[in-house]
Amino acid sequence: MASGKTPSRVTIIDIAERAGVSKSTVSLVISGSPLVKAETRRKVAAIADELGYVYNRGAANLRTARSNIVGMVINDLTNPFFAELAVGIEAALHGSDYIPVIANTGENLARQAQVFRTMREHNIAGLILCPAGGTDRGALEPIASAGIPIVLAMRRVPGAEVCAVVPNNRDGARRAVEHLAGLGHKRLAFLGGIASMSAFGERSGGFREGVERAGLVLSPDCLIEALPTKAGGAAAMNQALALPQRPTAALCFNDIVAIGAIHALSRQGLKAGEDFAIVGFDDIAEAAQMAPPLTTIAVDAKDLGERAARMLLAQIGARSPRTEIYVGEAQLIVRESCGERRGAGLPAAAANVPP
Repeated sequence: MASGKTPSRVTIIDIAERAGVSKSTVSLVISGSPLVKAETRRKVAAIADELGYVYNRGAANLRTARSNIVGMVINDLTNPFFAELAVGIEAALHGSDYIPVIANTGENLARQAQVFRTMREHNIAGLILCPAGGTDRGALEPIASAGIPIVLAMRRVPGAEVCAVVPNNRDGARRAVEHLAGLGHKRLAFLGGIASMSAFGERSGGFREGVERAGLVLSPDCLIEALPTKAGGAAAMNQALALPQRPTAALCFNDIVAIGAIHALSRQGLKAGEDFAIVGFDDIAEAAQMAPPLTTIAVDAKDLGERAARMLLAQIGARSPRTEIYVGEAQLIVRESCGERRGAGLPAAAANVPP
C-alpha cells in the first residue's frame, strides 16, 4: 500500500548543497542579481532545473514587501564633503514617496554590516552606499539577495555590477600634477588615503600618470598612505618633510587631508604657497576659507548626490533595471596654496632641493 507521503519541496538549501555554494549565493542567482559570476549562475540554474525547483513568487513577494524608506549609508559624515552629498540625495528625494534614513559607518566594515542587517529588517526600498574602505562584492550580497536596488556613491566596489556615481578621480589627479609641474616642481608627493579605498587607487593612479607625463621621477617613498583625516594629513606631511630628499609639493587624497598637511607645515614654521605647494581634492566649503585658500580639485558633491538618488528611484521603479555608471567632472580650482612661479620657476623653498 502506498504511504501517500508527499515528496518534500526542493529548497534553496538543497540547491546550495548540491552546487557547493552558500544559500545566499543561490538566492542571488534566483533573484537575478549581477553580483554572481556567470559561471556560478549557470551551474546553480542547471542544478535548480535538475532538482525541479519551483520559485514561490507569492511567498517571495510577502518577504520582500518594501517600505518607503531609502537607506543612505555614508562612510564618513565628519567630512563635510559627504554631508554635502547627503544634502543632494535628500533634495532629489524631496517630493517623492521616499524618505531617506542616514547611517554613518566611520569607515568600519563591521558597523557597515550591522547597518545593512538593520536596514534589511526595515525592508528599505533601496540603498545609496558610500562604501567603507575595504568593502568587497560579498559585503553587498545580503542587500542584493533581498532584491534591494543599490547605488554606490563616490567609491566603486571591485567586481560589483551595480549602479554608481563617481567623480573622475584619475583625470582630476592628472590635472593637479600638470599644474604643479607647470610651477616648476620636480619632486612631488601624494599624501593620505588607504590602499583599500577604491578612490585611493584611482587618485594615486592618476597622480602616477601625471608624474610620468610630466617627465618626472616618482620616488616610492613619496606615496604616503594615511587615514583620510586632518590628523592623517598632518602625519603624512611630517613623514614627507622627514625624507632625505623631501618633496616641494603634494597632491592630497582629499581636502581634509590637505588641511591637516597645512597645519603640519605651520607647526614646522613653513607656509603653504611659499615653502611648500599643496593641492587638495573635493573643494569643500572650508577650502576657500583656509589661510592660504586651498588649491583643489573640485567635485560637485551635491550634484553627485542628486544623481545617485534619481538613479536609485529609477532602479526602484524599473522591472528590469540596468547597471548605470555616471562619472562626474573633476576640475582644478587654483587658489593660493600652490603659490606662483618664481624666478627660474621654483617656489622659494624648492630651489635648494635636489630633483
